[in-house]
Amino acid sequence: MASNSPSVSEASDTKPLLPFWDIWNMSFGFLGIQFGFALQNANVSRIFETLGAKVDDIPILWVAAPLTGLIIQPIIGYFSDHTWTRLGRRRPYFLAGAILASLSLFVMPNSPGLWFAAGTLWILDASINITMEPFRAFVGDNLPSRQRTSGFAMQSFFIGTGAIVASSLPYIFTNWFDISNQAPQGIVPDSVKWSFYLGGFIFLLAVIWTVAKSREYSPEQLHAFSKQQAETPLLHPAVIATGKQQKLLRQGYIFSAIGVAFTLWFISRDLNKELYIFSLGVLVMGLLFVAAGIAARDKSEGSAFVMIMSDLQNMPATMKQLAVVQFFSWFALFAMWIYMTPAVTSHLYGTSDPTSKLYNDGADWVGLCMGVYNGISALVAFIIPVIAIKTGRKVTHMICLLAGGIALLSVYLLPDAKYLMLSMIGIGVAWASILSIPYAMLAGSLPPKKMGYFMGLFNFFIVIPQIVAAALLGFLIKQFFHGEPIYALVVGGFSMILAALLSLRVEDQDDH
Repeated sequence: MASNSPSVSEASDTKPLLPFWDIWNMSFGFLGIQFGFALQNANVSRIFETLGAKVDDIPILWVAAPLTGLIIQPIIGYFSDHTWTRLGRRRPYFLAGAILASLSLFVMPNSPGLWFAAGTLWILDASINITMEPFRAFVGDNLPSRQRTSGFAMQSFFIGTGAIVASSLPYIFTNWFDISNQAPQGIVPDSVKWSFYLGGFIFLLAVIWTVAKSREYSPEQLHAFSKQQAETPLLHPAVIATGKQQKLLRQGYIFSAIGVAFTLWFISRDLNKELYIFSLGVLVMGLLFVAAGIAARDKSEGSAFVMIMSDLQNMPATMKQLAVVQFFSWFALFAMWIYMTPAVTSHLYGTSDPTSKLYNDGADWVGLCMGVYNGISALVAFIIPVIAIKTGRKVTHMICLLAGGIALLSVYLLPDAKYLMLSMIGIGVAWASILSIPYAMLAGSLPPKKMGYFMGLFNFFIVIPQIVAAALLGFLIKQFFHGEPIYALVVGGFSMILAALLSLRVEDQDDH
């Protein structure tokens, strides 16, 4: 038995319950991860506008972030499943991603131009994804089914705690430490710069804490825990059957044809460039399926790439049902993250000038409010497991998503920006559930030896709606809502309500 593995009988096939402080330590790194995400979500649109971006250009600049997650997370999940070092298999990725993300946070507010900032966002998001994806699998690896809801809820607590501080940092630096929140045109204010510096430092320290204080089960122990003794050995990819090869090729040709057709139609109508993200994304997905089908046909064993594409087709039923819920949930979230600042500053403050004091006061207020919804989520994270025991996880998720959808719709009706805090309560409730319940439901349906792998694939259904939002929202707002960003929040509200209703269709296999 490895010395850095939790103590357990080799013959056991049931993971022991872990004490509270072990769950605390294994989740603590999410405090740092959320410092990175919260600073990004609350301030990157502001940085883009400061560097000259127009409101309807912001979504296409943001598309780097979800595209990075789409590529990175399945790859990191696959290789972390197949890694074993002195630090274990998940923790090396925690540490490497944290170092890169911290460096990116130092660089972002010092970007000399718009496209440099967009490129830095790409690197930052890739680094955060390298750290974050193994954290999800870490809970599935180490906790038995009855503790998984609590484990993911603990991650939600740290996400909320980190975000409430990180989102509020520009406001705190401006109002408590008298650091300026204004700067000449094209320069990011000092309050934002110092927020990113502090965030990078905390990101790295929090992840180092988890790496130092947590342990992992060895591959042999995980195999002993698994009741699925007939599944594929941990270090050997499965052979791809002929039927699956043909399915990969067939679906690849269909996606490719749809992508080409939409691209040609957009070109013929001279439609907005953002729409090409959607059509070319479908085309790329089709080409990936074709490539995987050809690679599977030419080899007796599936490569990592082939296995990722094949398992995308052959997901467990619960994962497919959750995928639809995730799509509409994250579409709503991405609409909020992109448009909350311009929506509030234009709709409630009456200005779209990023150099004005009124705009920057509004942007600071949005950051503070985003901190509040994350604070609410940190508190609700402890309540969700209790409600889930009483009502079931999918009903709990439905209730929380309904609260979030109504809250997003309410922003349009607010008479004054000060009431935005009330809307943040519902959004915080939804956010706490989105960060915990889907993963708890998913973990029980996954083969243990592919936990990281499928958790990475599950990220597709977080990323795809973000790409769709980045591709379509700017076009919709400009064409149908006269360029008024507040309507992006309205669309997001209806999307989250639909996700709430669809959550009732999920088959939760090990809901206790």
